[in-house]
Amino acid sequence: MLLEQAQAVGLDALAVTDHDEIDASLRAAELAADYDLVGIPGMEVTSADGHVLAIGVERAVPAGLPFAETLAEIRDRGGIAIVPHPFQSSRSGVAPHISRRELASADAIEVYNSRLLTGLANRKAETFAEHNDCPMTAGSDAHIAEMVGQAVTRIDADGHTVEAILDAIRAGETTVNGKRTPWHISFRQAAGGAKRRITNRLAEFF
Repeated sequence: MLLEQAQAVGLDALAVTDHDEIDASLRAAELAADYDLVGIPGMEVTSADGHVLAIGVERAVPAGLPFAETLAEIRDRGGIAIVPHPFQSSRSGVAPHISRRELASADAIEVYNSRLLTGLANRKAETFAEHNDCPMTAGSDAHIAEMVGQAVTRIDADGHTVEAILDAIRAGETTVNGKRTPWHISFRQAAGGAKRRITNRLAEFF
């Protein structure tokens, strides 16, 4: 369904980044060519300091490591480290927990996340990226197939491969475009995330 939606909205590539799990992403990357897409493997890693996207990795990155170690693990696996929604503390953004210097050491900063409430966190991320000369990306943060393509990263890549795309992001050859996820979907997803966090904490307690 994700791949069909990506093809339908005219994307050229898609990265599936489940939380702390990579199997579905590897499967999507394997099937992507059938939909005329470049499938980029990856995952969203829960570091000790917040979420980090591991893009282009084919082996899972362990959760719970400090931010700098998480970046090192991603790069050791040949991937790039992109920080999603860094200034949204309610969604495990890293900014409250690390220095600005550490944040700027990532390979790219997500400056447009379509699951926004006011847009303030996106603007803060864009301002930070501009001031620190960080490559910029956008993300749909789609938890349902219909929201794939809400936000896109346009990349001036030297080729139509995963490696070319990663190289272009590292080099900052990107522009971003996006629109807000509808309110009712954002709130439903937020409620689901809160329920999962409570369940996980109860499981750890017992």
